[in-house]
Amino acid sequence: MSLTTHDHDFYAWTLEQAHLLRTRQFNQIDFDHIAEEIEDMGRSEKRELESRLEVLIMHLLKWQFQPNLRSRCWQLTIKEQRLRLEKLLAENPSLSSFLADSLDKIYQLATISAERETGLSLFPETCPYSLTEIFTLEFLPTDI
Repeated sequence: MSLTTHDHDFYAWTLEQAHLLRTRQFNQIDFDHIAEEIEDMGRSEKRELESRLEVLIMHLLKWQFQPNLRSRCWQLTIKEQRLRLEKLLAENPSLSSFLADSLDKIYQLATISAERETGLSLFPETCPYSLTEIFTLEFLPTDI
């Protein structure tokens, strides 16, 4: 292997490893770091799912609990997050099984974000929306 290492020049390392794979020079491949990077890529997709779901739930809460401040911007953010989540799940269907198990923790984070943005502290302890409602394009929660 050349002097280019995973820790010193990541970009050069990725190019080198891709070249080694394409030319089937398996005896020179940095298998341990490649395995770590592949796992990191999977975790990154999962983090994106969590982040988008948190933003979506936060805006649903704001929509429901601040009806006098509703705006087209909030409505478009809700729609955008749903479409981006739909795309992410279409590209990574195995993430779907993660949703039900993670909803409670993601909801807790969404309420913290919503409280920080709104100053309100009246959000329910548990998520008032089902996953079906969260992902339904037409669903907007009704007033409290």
